[in-house]
Amino acid sequence: MHKLLIFQDEELLRRALTHRSYVHENPQEGEHNERLEFLGDALLNFLSGEYLYSRYPSKGEDELTRRRSALVDEKQLAKFAIEVGLGLKMRLGKGAMREGGFQNPNLLSSTFEAVIGAYYLDNNSNIEALRAVVRPLFDSVPESIVESRSDVDSKNRFQEWVQRNVTLTPPKYITIQTGGFSHAPEFIAKVFVDDKEYGEGKGRNKKDAEKSAAEDALAKLKQREGDSESGT
Repeated sequence: MHKLLIFQDEELLRRALTHRSYVHENPQEGEHNERLEFLGDALLNFLSGEYLYSRYPSKGEDELTRRRSALVDEKQLAKFAIEVGLGLKMRLGKGAMREGGFQNPNLLSSTFEAVIGAYYLDNNSNIEALRAVVRPLFDSVPESIVESRSDVDSKNRFQEWVQRNVTLTPPKYITIQTGGFSHAPEFIAKVFVDDKEYGEGKGRNKKDAEKSAAEDALAKLKQREGDSESGT
């Protein structure tokens, strides 16, 4: 059994594995795992940022941001979940199971985040204990995958969100050079949807600035969704 699944408080692990759909069908179970998922998401963002900061001392903020997005995106977290053996341990409702829930990347990744949060609490909120189990998972991701996935692209992901939720018209990027040197200029980009600004970013060229703006827009959307779920 993977160390991430070894708990002193088995009830805490049980809650981390319990999806909302299971509680809906079994109300006596009490709390589902979404609060733990919120905590785990925050911890993974911190630990992945710390990990990349130390691993790539020559990389700038924009590149580190893209690599962090690749390291903790839904697809990668789902792989981590399978690697540590979460798959069939998830407690899902019958409907979610019929729909292939045990192979669903969204459910796998969110359950992994919940287990991360629970493991942190089970170890008396000791970040060192959590770091010790998370770092080998980060190390296991090939450099080529992090690099290629970081380039796929925040712009595509943001456009997909816009076309699903707002309009079929692609986002519009406005990019200007703001300074820097002739050999290393600096650009700032803003991304708009229906004339509403969604994000802003900077980079050494227009392409990087636009990617950074899309990352900013995606981060704000994720924050907004988290605030909505928490009722704030």
